Amino acid sequence: MVDPTPHLKNRYGSVTELGKGIDVNEQVISLLSRKSIRVFKDKRISRKLLETLIACSQSAPTKSNLQQYSIIVVEDPSVRARLAPWCPRTKIIESVPGLVVFCADLRRNRQIGEFTGKKNKNNNMDSFLNAAVDGALALGYFVAGAEAAGLGCAPLSSLRDSIHGVSEVLELPSGVFPIAGVMFGWPDTEGYVNQRLPQGAVVHYNTYDDTDLAKHISNYDQIRHSAHAVPPERQQKTDLYGVTEPYFWSEHISRQLSVPERAEFRAYLEENGFALR
Repeated sequence: MVDPTPHLKNRYGSVTELGKGIDVNEQVISLLSRKSIRVFKDKRISRKLLETLIACSQSAPTKSNLQQYSIIVVEDPSVRARLAPWCPRTKIIESVPGLVVFCADLRRNRQIGEFTGKKNKNNNMDSFLNAAVDGALALGYFVAGAEAAGLGCAPLSSLRDSIHGVSEVLELPSGVFPIAGVMFGWPDTEGYVNQRLPQGAVVHYNTYDDTDLAKHISNYDQIRHSAHAVPPERQQKTDLYGVTEPYFWSEHISRQLSVPERAEFRAYLEENGFALR
């Protein structure tokens, strides 16, 4: 058993009372000390290990045991090459040792209904959400399993930047859409702990209360800036907002969210068998 307090301090970037007086096992410590890694060795991942990590994914909770997700292992270099132009912000998609794509999948259970002669009458917003959550949970368990095995992982949401092109390359049928990918491999860098928002900004007991949000965000901005100052060349939307110093996390995410992203997503879903009502 291990004292979690130093790991909690690293995760939040400040001294905290969290975890004092308790001990936790190594599995909890590995989650608390998770690092951001995006540089990988040119070393293959065995099929047996990959299959075991997929079993970790399938060990995740799933709504009513409906299991409304699919996992696409993208290992063919020609498929990677056709994906790359649709994900220009991700430069290593062709060379990263491992790439899996997690998809929400309503198609499989619709087909099962056809097999058994019972028409599926649950194509609605709730089913969309359940499938997306199922897939996201499976993704999280994949990452946890991979990192426990010594691999590094980087989730990849840019697959949805050009969702029509990505879906065509992956030959996704009606009723299936890509939630996100995971790039993974043996780490070729130490990586770093990415500080998270304080629990006071995220956790609400019994009822929602963000009375102190401004204070929490101000403190977090200072912590993030001290740990990971963003250089001018990495600031968002400088054509609209210029270069600022200091460039805080709140400025960064506000700039990103001030411009509409993925406007075609809803239309794509409705065109591909998801009734959002």
